[in-house]
Amino acid sequence: MARAYTGSSVDLTSTDITVLYTCPSVTTAIVTSILVSEDSGNADTISLTLTNAASAVFSLYKVKAVSANTTVELLTRPLVVEESEILKIQAATAHRLHVVASMLELS
Repeated sequence: MARAYTGSSVDLTSTDITVLYTCPSVTTAIVTSILVSEDSGNADTISLTLTNAASAVFSLYKVKAVSANTTVELLTRPLVVEESEILKIQAATAHRLHVVASMLELS
């Protein structure tokens, strides 16, 4: 079984739903960290969902508050993401939040 550490970074420049990570085929990913940083000096909120292979959407965080000029770790435990599942994020306000995810892919 091959193992590869990888990451994904997104600057939320709009309020559109944005793909943070898509798990590749024949792969399981263990997401170990999802950091959200607010860098504009204004508090904001973020939502995080997981879309499975059947296109069902599961809310992981709905309107999670992020204080001004802070960084928040969204995960308290590792999150398993299966083949073709997608992590998506959405900011309440554009140009305020950066998101960095770290994961271990097993294939």
